[in-house]
Amino acid sequence: MSPLLKIRAERDQMSAIERRIGDFLLENAHLLRDYSSQQLANALGISQSSVVKFSQKLGYKGYPDLKYSIGQAIARGDGADDGGNGREARTDDPHAALAEDLWHLKALAEAETRLINPPENIDAIAHAIAQAGKVFIIGLGEDGIPARAFATRLSMLGILTVHYVDAILMQAGVSSAAPGDVLMVFSEHGRQPTLCQISHLFRERVGRVVTVTRHTPNPLRAHADAALLVSAHDERRHIEPLLYQSALQHLLDLIFILLCDASEERRLQLDFNFERMQDLLDH
Repeated sequence: MSPLLKIRAERDQMSAIERRIGDFLLENAHLLRDYSSQQLANALGISQSSVVKFSQKLGYKGYPDLKYSIGQAIARGDGADDGGNGREARTDDPHAALAEDLWHLKALAEAETRLINPPENIDAIAHAIAQAGKVFIIGLGEDGIPARAFATRLSMLGILTVHYVDAILMQAGVSSAAPGDVLMVFSEHGRQPTLCQISHLFRERVGRVVTVTRHTPNPLRAHADAALLVSAHDERRHIEPLLYQSALQHLLDLIFILLCDASEERRLQLDFNFERMQDLLDH
């Protein structure tokens, strides 16, 4: 597990001092062999104990172990930022350079997202969907795009899916929820009060709530039985949503594959639905 990926994934939940240490390590990963814990502390104007505590919080015995692990990660090309990591973009084709950089950022976001979603959590969510009598899905605004796409995929597998793009209609719809049903709530920042109310109502009816949000703390996650978390960061406002959408799609694709692999009957249903759709398109 790369310490660089872990720092990037957990950055938003760190204290101010921890973020300063983490940012320094990410930006200067290739130079850490020249830094002792005291030199690092001096460079940041903090105490040496803060560096040690930071290392231990990441799961290492101390700073030397963290530094060694970062060195190993760099050697593998695992999670370091662009500066000097050996990636050489084509200078004669600006589109190729742009595409390569975007691909690299998306790969990092996917790796960070995978890191904060343990396999047992993914398996539990896939199992809950597979066993549900009905799967209710809602997402408002831009969150409605991945919500609708995932609802369509579940329907293609023969899973009874109830999809809404309107919070008021969903409040009425969940009145038909039964024990064992699942509600998936897509909300990048998890701050819409109406979605919190719907989730609370759904849990009262003994349904399971799965929230799909960023990994930072938010009110919606307080109502979840299980959470799918997305980590995607970039200072450029036009880039960060692209990374979020890419990492989220990869996460949903993983659940879809698990559902397919777990049931031959569902795979056959998917094939049948694809063939039927193709027939309709051909005619």
